[in-house]
Amino acid sequence: MAKKRPQTKAKRPQLTDGQIPVVGAREPCPCGSGRRYKACHGRAAAQAVTELVHRPFEGLPGECDWVALRELVPAATVELTLKDGLPEGVPSVTLATVLPMAWPALRRDDGSVLLGLQNDTPSGDLSRDLADTLQRALTAEPGTPVQARRAPADGPRLQDLLDPKGAFEPVVHDGFEFWVPDPENASPDVTASLERANAAAIPTVKLTGVDSAYWCETPEKNHLRWVMPHPEEQLLDALARLHAAGRSSLGEGTRLVGSFRAHGLTVPVWDLPSEVRAEDVEKPAAEFAERLAAALATDAPLSADERRARGGLTNRQVTLS
Repeated sequence: MAKKRPQTKAKRPQLTDGQIPVVGAREPCPCGSGRRYKACHGRAAAQAVTELVHRPFEGLPGECDWVALRELVPAATVELTLKDGLPEGVPSVTLATVLPMAWPALRRDDGSVLLGLQNDTPSGDLSRDLADTLQRALTAEPGTPVQARRAPADGPRLQDLLDPKGAFEPVVHDGFEFWVPDPENASPDVTASLERANAAAIPTVKLTGVDSAYWCETPEKNHLRWVMPHPEEQLLDALARLHAAGRSSLGEGTRLVGSFRAHGLTVPVWDLPSEVRAEDVEKPAAEFAERLAAALATDAPLSADERRARGGLTNRQVTLS
């Protein structure tokens, strides 16, 4: 009588972390551990998706203007330079503050790409989400928008795709006509979205004499909002020194009212009289930049008046992200 051979289970092929596919949270993990995905490899994936990157644009040319276009400027565009050059059939890649119907990106009929910046993103790394959208837009069918999705946790970031030596020169627009090459022949949905966006846009002008400072007009008063690259504590000390010395204004009737944080950078804000236009603060802003540079170079302890000024500025901070 023939002996029965002992049955052996075939060994599962070993998968590396990069080969583990994404499955439902309660499904068995594809790695073969026997645990649910959410308790195994899904835990690391979820943490990578939700972990907040406080300075998503750090290392990119024009980091301060990236922040401004994300948080402050209604309508603006920037031509982007890719590290590996433009793919065949893509004549240009343009960053835009907002796109019609809040599309994350759009591949135009001529093959050019528009990448939207002011969109809700599903993870804590805005740079990775934008890079994923950009990559999909480069291969999308011409004439189609790109929809939002959760970017792979190990996907590239903007810093991996954009040329680190490329210029970043925002062009601020009065409205959103840049959305469509021929507004008169746009679809009804796009036309309606364009009209709503233009009606809601706050008039904004980028100063030319200093970096990343934006004048804007509101019904009651105007403002200057200036994104600065300096470390927050050092910048607040410098602003406090100038404020205590009565040298923090941008001219008669103007006032430094505080600052807010956005994507890891500090943005001081000045109130301006409604009659003060962008061109009126060009020279005062350049002079303030010189005073600020001198204050930033000072490392002496703050005086009592300077500490009180710093406390006032700190109490008026607002965190956007």
